[in-house]
Amino acid sequence: MAGGIAIIEVVDIKTSPEKREELRRALSSLSGPTEAEQGCTSCQLYQPLADPSIVRVESHWKTQSDFFRHIRSDAYKKLLQLMELGCEPPTVEFYTVSELRGLGLVKAARELSD
Repeated sequence: MAGGIAIIEVVDIKTSPEKREELRRALSSLSGPTEAEQGCTSCQLYQPLADPSIVRVESHWKTQSDFFRHIRSDAYKKLLQLMELGCEPPTVEFYTVSELRGLGLVKAARELSD
């Protein structure tokens, strides 16, 4: 990543079994259009194995300005509305990333002497 701080957003919505499929379908319909937005590198829908009552949306953004533009979008307004389908308040986390590294980090760490 060059020049800026990337943003990772993680939204966990705990839902009842009766509403889970409806919520997944609705969130799934938002993921494609979100991924097509400028600056979005990924928007994925997950159901954590540790807690199948949770539906997780994770999106990755190249810059803070790209993410802020997304927050002001109609798609994000729909996401906020879908959060209300949860059986408790959602967990929303934002991670700012100043550096992304790949396998080079693994190589460097393995080459360090103890």
